[in-house]
Amino acid sequence: MKPQISYVICAVQRSGSFLLCEALKNTGLAGFPEEYFLNGEGWENNPWARQHGVISRRDYLNWVFEQGTSSNGVFGTKVMWNYFHTMLKSLQELPEYRGLNASQLMASLFPNVHYIWIIRRDKVRQAVSWAKAGQTDVYAWHKGEAPVPTREPTFDFEFIDQLYNLIVEGEAGWQRFFEACGVQPFKVEYEELMEAYEPTALRTLDYLNVSYPKNLVFGERRMQKQADALNDLWVEKYIARKEQARISA
Repeated sequence: MKPQISYVICAVQRSGSFLLCEALKNTGLAGFPEEYFLNGEGWENNPWARQHGVISRRDYLNWVFEQGTSSNGVFGTKVMWNYFHTMLKSLQELPEYRGLNASQLMASLFPNVHYIWIIRRDKVRQAVSWAKAGQTDVYAWHKGEAPVPTREPTFDFEFIDQLYNLIVEGEAGWQRFFEACGVQPFKVEYEELMEAYEPTALRTLDYLNVSYPKNLVFGERRMQKQADALNDLWVEKYIARKEQARISA
């Protein structure tokens, strides 16, 4: 199905994009956003492609639109800054997108494209969450599941600090992209999404000009909060180390 409305959730890791994708899926009216372009230059070799017998890049794009579009013609996907340019490069290898800049390519690929930018106000907690997920390989889990970490996480100030800087750089990168496109994205803050899950999803539908009934019934909210006392401890230790370094400088 070729969508009538498309949207791209623009994010940096651990900003709440999993939760936003779930909320939008649970409306039943906003497509099925996933990280379809995560593998960059290797989409035609990713597990989705192998499972569905897709062997070419163009066929994979056709499958993505079929998979990610709801019956009302709305398509959604999610893209992280750290592989956005690899995604563009891969698309530019197709003749129809060759020679297009980022803004032109995105507008050509995604019909009636809209941009949703999810950020997190507390970037220290975001960096801590990313560091912990990176060590355990547990990025999301749902009700009824028992996540099994690949190893026990340990506090690593330099690693967390590196990820903090990547978060700041990633948000600056998205900002430059939006400015180059001349668009004002719809901004969602993780902290607000956590407190106002359904209202935030409905405001997003309003931004997309997607109609919905007043008594819209959402699907079950199944994503589980991953932060725990260990996250709090790491945040405290990181802030203390940063303050110590500032005083010593």
